[in-house]
Amino acid sequence: MCGGCPCADRSSAPVSAAGQDVHGGLISGHGEPVSMPVRFPSEIVVERFLPTVRAMLASALDERGFTQDEIAAELGVSQAAVSQYVRDDVTVEERFAEDERLQATVERIADGFATDSMNGYEALGELLELIRAFEDRGPICAVHEEEMPELEGLGCDLCVRGTDDTVVAEREALDSVRRAARRLANAAGTPAHIPNVGTNVGMAMPDASDPNDVAAIPGRLQAVGSRVMVPADPEFGVSRRVAGAILAAMAVDDNVRGALNLATSDALLDVAREIGYEPMVFDAEYENREQRLREQFRERGTVPEVIYHEGAFGIEPVTYVFGETATDAVEVAISLIERAEDG
Repeated sequence: MCGGCPCADRSSAPVSAAGQDVHGGLISGHGEPVSMPVRFPSEIVVERFLPTVRAMLASALDERGFTQDEIAAELGVSQAAVSQYVRDDVTVEERFAEDERLQATVERIADGFATDSMNGYEALGELLELIRAFEDRGPICAVHEEEMPELEGLGCDLCVRGTDDTVVAEREALDSVRRAARRLANAAGTPAHIPNVGTNVGMAMPDASDPNDVAAIPGRLQAVGSRVMVPADPEFGVSRRVAGAILAAMAVDDNVRGALNLATSDALLDVAREIGYEPMVFDAEYENREQRLREQFRERGTVPEVIYHEGAFGIEPVTYVFGETATDAVEVAISLIERAEDG
């Protein structure tokens, strides 16, 4: 998708392409411009990352005794530009400059240049690897979202690159949770079925072995009056209860990778039975819950679409709904909620 290269001389001027006008706005299907300025991540690399890296490298090489002409030769810029870098007479992006990964990379390159143990090609490789890391929901993403507000709240993963199976699965899990959470939040009647502890929506990686392999919503969805709030974009490793339920399910059926929790109610359970789901009751206690669920699923020989507990001291009654993906689980949950609300 994106992927700016520090050695590329890219213009930030708008580019005309299908679906995009020359001013950077998208074109609607009716030929009318939509107010959505297009900013590519590569522009952030050229306009923010590259000046910051050059300024940091210039200072690091100056500290190691390089002359300004020598620094200019290493960085491929003019001596006048180096003079500005050394005088701190340039604007740097603090979110990049304060990142320990960039600081370590700059020190490593500067040491390599000073000892002749690294050449320009190797330095470029180091910087490109860092750009890839920064584009994977890192500081480049933060700056990109700031400059293109339409990305805010989307948990944008456009720059998660490559066809590696793990990367693709990660992207799919995050996307499924993101869409599922929004679908649930916007469905009529949902607030009445959000437990006091909040609702989470999760989806596991295909070979998940612990909660760090399960994507969910940090802070959980909360009912605020007649609305359901989604507090953040999905991340891995932020759920224990929903993740534990998913991992228990996957131990019996590895196709069941999505789940969410709702408040337990007679109305919801009655509707589930009417639809043809036979809800499974389980012990509310937290201790060894995942293991106990696995054993129950194995005894049953399958993972039911709906399981529930009736609470315990200090534990609110909760129902879990399962699906192959997070979006599948939410669609089942919404069908239950809609029927329950209709009475």
